[in-house]
Amino acid sequence: MTSLMGFTDRTNCDFLVIGSGLAGLAFALKMADHGHVLIASKTQAPATNSSMAQGGIAAVIGGDDSFDDHVRDTLVAGAGLCKEATVRTVVEAAPGVIAELVKWGVRFDAKDADGTQFDLTREGGHSFRRIVHVQDHTGQEVHAKLLEKAKAHPNIEIREDLFGVDLILDRQGRAIGMHGFDRKNWRGVDVFSRMTLLATGGAGKVYLYTSNWSGATGDGIAMAYRAGAPIANLEFMQFHPTCLYHPNARNFLITEAIRGEGGELINAAGEAFMKRYHPLGSLAPRDIVARSIDAEMKKTGEACMYLDISKKPADFIAHHFPVIQKTCLQFGIDITKEPIPIVPAAHYLCGGVVTDLDGQTSIPGLYAAGETACTGLHGANRLASNSLLECLVFADRAAKHVIANNANMPKPEPIVAEWSLLGDRSPDEEQVAIAHMWDEIRRLMWNYVGIVRSNRRLTAAQARLNVILNEIERDHRLKLHPDAIELRNIALVADLTVRQAIMRKESRGIHWNVDYPKLLEGPAQDTILSRTSPRD
Repeated sequence: MTSLMGFTDRTNCDFLVIGSGLAGLAFALKMADHGHVLIASKTQAPATNSSMAQGGIAAVIGGDDSFDDHVRDTLVAGAGLCKEATVRTVVEAAPGVIAELVKWGVRFDAKDADGTQFDLTREGGHSFRRIVHVQDHTGQEVHAKLLEKAKAHPNIEIREDLFGVDLILDRQGRAIGMHGFDRKNWRGVDVFSRMTLLATGGAGKVYLYTSNWSGATGDGIAMAYRAGAPIANLEFMQFHPTCLYHPNARNFLITEAIRGEGGELINAAGEAFMKRYHPLGSLAPRDIVARSIDAEMKKTGEACMYLDISKKPADFIAHHFPVIQKTCLQFGIDITKEPIPIVPAAHYLCGGVVTDLDGQTSIPGLYAAGETACTGLHGANRLASNSLLECLVFADRAAKHVIANNANMPKPEPIVAEWSLLGDRSPDEEQVAIAHMWDEIRRLMWNYVGIVRSNRRLTAAQARLNVILNEIERDHRLKLHPDAIELRNIALVADLTVRQAIMRKESRGIHWNVDYPKLLEGPAQDTILSRTSPRD
């Protein structure tokens, strides 16, 4: 390896949080009274998947609802792969985290003036109205409140444009910080810490079409894998059924809450088609809805399907979905009078870094939370609006575990840590190659590892990714450049995704393989890979 001594900065903290999304902020706020927290945000702190979440947070609050109902709905959506103990833990913690958000200043939509009677909505796969929300921009509101509190806390340091590159392990294999890249000053930064939380979000940018923000490149998953942590179930990339289809619109999600409020999926002829695929119709779980839209598009040859909420009164639409209405109007679509053109897009990763119920990974001193982690909550398909909930619950559980064991955590002792990256800027011709591989990986994943898969397509994807990985290792692994670092990560996450998709000899939840259309008999199994796993 090549040492960066000489132009690498060093800094210490008690608790390192890699990622500035909801899980990272909630954890930081809970740890701030126990030591110095450093939040490393790869770009600007508000840029996260969390702040783009529209629908809301699922919690049993309504009188007719129950924990057992929420658990059952989550297990059904997860297609037999959820860990029931995890599901129950999260579901039963939900009302408490909602109360804490209210205490922190989040004002959810309510039916009464004092805000005590929440205006609950319903989404696909839910038996009851149990989604608390802030109109159609819940994630933005919740994230903004927590970010405001974090910025105001004297023990929390938010370092924007500090890109986590690789974890630093001591000789005993304990995580003691990270190698980072200061994008502003184009320098390496070694951060040493008593413990580290990976909260870098998902990996939607591995696919050509996604609802995710531009930085969702699976960084935390790649970092954890390179450090030796097990990674599970990456084949379960959830494709959101309804993203806006327009040549000038990218990454804009149409919330599932529209279907929860009576929106109907229709084809170009105006026919509601979902009852042909599932008895719940447009309220079927996301994996079924996404596959059904995909099948309908292939059958009709149409470039998109449509989501129609226009039968609702215009003032109802304006009140419940103001951001969606405003955005669609910018593209000449009046959702109060006409249906919204939609297509599926990569949205949420149900797999990730394997953790226990306290967010601990297999690496001492390393925790993971949010979309980066695989906790067992989502199984083979995430139930709508369980994601922000998972962020909050596991941030809380991880913080409590760290606080309980704080006295036993060694203080960070900087070591001479070697980097595997060089600090020169890539020349233009190398940037062209990097951009080409970026595009090739994302198109390859969309076309070969998309909503419907086959053995032939998966094998072809694996062969091509092997070539790309070898080229990155030979020519671009040593480049300290944002595009090269992200390329290294998406290539690795794509490869792991394909390998785990090949390992699963069945169709379950989000993962649908035409060569294995049935479920395997017996209990569902996770697909797990670590750095020591043999190649296929």
